[in-house]
This record gives sequence, C-alpha cells and structure tokens, in this order.
Amino acid sequence: MPASRDAAMFPDWFHILSVCALALGGICALVLLIDVLRHPQAMGVMNVVWPVTALFGTVLTLWGYFRYGRDSTREAMHKAEAEKRDTSGESEPFAAIVGKGALHCGAGCMVGDVIAEWLAFAVPVVAVWVGWHTLFDEKTFAVWVLDFLFAFVLGIAFQYFAIVPMRKLTPGKGIVEALKADSLSLSAWQIGMYGFMAFAQFYWFKRAFATRADVNTPEFWFTMQIAMVAGFVTAYPVNWWLIRTGIKEKM
Repeated sequence: MPASRDAAMFPDWFHILSVCALALGGICALVLLIDVLRHPQAMGVMNVVWPVTALFGTVLTLWGYFRYGRDSTREAMHKAEAEKRDTSGESEPFAAIVGKGALHCGAGCMVGDVIAEWLAFAVPVVAVWVGWHTLFDEKTFAVWVLDFLFAFVLGIAFQYFAIVPMRKLTPGKGIVEALKADSLSLSAWQIGMYGFMAFAQFYWFKRAFATRADVNTPEFWFTMQIAMVAGFVTAYPVNWWLIRTGIKEKM
C-alpha cells in the first residue's frame, strides 16, 4: 500500500519519536479526562477543552490545567464563594486567562481538523466536493478547506456553549455573539496550523526524507501536534485583544 511505502521512508528514529509523542498526548489527555470527571469545571465546555488540547499540548497543557484550570472547578468556585473570595478571575494572571481562551478556540479547531482529515482520507470524493481537481490540483489544499469548515463550525459551537449560559442569551443572539467572539481567533489558529503543515509537508519532509506524511501514519499526527502548537501561538495575540476589549469572555 502507498501509505506503508511512505511510512517506511521515514527513518526509524522519527517514527519512534512520532509514536512516543502521540502516546504522551494520549496519556496527558487521559489524566485530564479523569480529573475533570472527578472535579468538573464550572464552565461545562472546559471539561472537553482540557483533555482535547492535551492531545497536542501534552505536558504543557497538563501543567496549565493543574496550575490554573483547577481554580475554575465547581468545587473551587463554591469554596471561594463561601469564603467570600474573588471568583471573577481578576486575581488570575491575564496571560493565563488568554491562554485558556486560546485553548478553548483550539479545542474546536482540533476536533474539526481530525474529523475532516479522516473523512477526506476515508472518502476521497469529499475532497473533490471542496475543490480538488477543480480549484486545486493538490488534494492537501482542498482538504484544508474542509478542515476550516469543520473547525469553524465546531469552534463556534464551543464558544456558543461557553457564552450562552454565562450571559443567558437566546439561541439566535448566542450564535451572533459566538461568531463575533471566535471568528478571528479561529482564523488565526488555522493560519498557524496550515503554515506549519505546509512547511513540514512541502519543504521539511521533502528535503529531509523525500516523502510526505500520510493521514494514516503516526508521522502525520505528530506533525499535526506541532502544527496545533503553532496555531496556539498565532491565535494567542488575537485572543489577548478579544478578551482585553471584552469581545470574548474569560474562560
């Protein structure tokens, strides 16, 4: 099979590194999943955000959760209220608040990208529907369109379920506010993700290994882990502005 031949062209060290990185992400996600089940977040959607983003953020997401995320559990908030301590998040470093906001956006992006990539791999005609052979000769670019569509829809959904309960909005108003809060952030995240994937697939892998990574290989998803970190970097300053100006809620 072509995928097997491509995978074989990567050196053993890179294959082992990819498998280990993915395993580490899985372990970190499992740790956080267990913890949020035992200590649910006050904002329900963050119970999904933390484990999902640990798949690519690994130990950094783990550290961020136990350093800052644990302060936002239901029990922590109830305890703070009982002790008449601040629960508005004003005591939390703004940099950490922005980081949580960016991760909230990234969780939707990641879930959408994973679904889109596997869908296009399993059902190649889907890539044709979004431009392969018509708008794009390169299938990757068509799949990126699909990635963006899924990531955008799911990212807005994540934002919707964060702000509607918080602001007590109607469904229609909630969708409008979610679009205002996360459209720029989602776009910035995808730019970082696409940028690194393009660099890896069209330059780094071709020059170093004379191949590309297929979707059904550990090498591809290890690359995607790094690309998601790049997405976090490009989305961070956008989230800083969105939260500072009050367009986006603190997570």
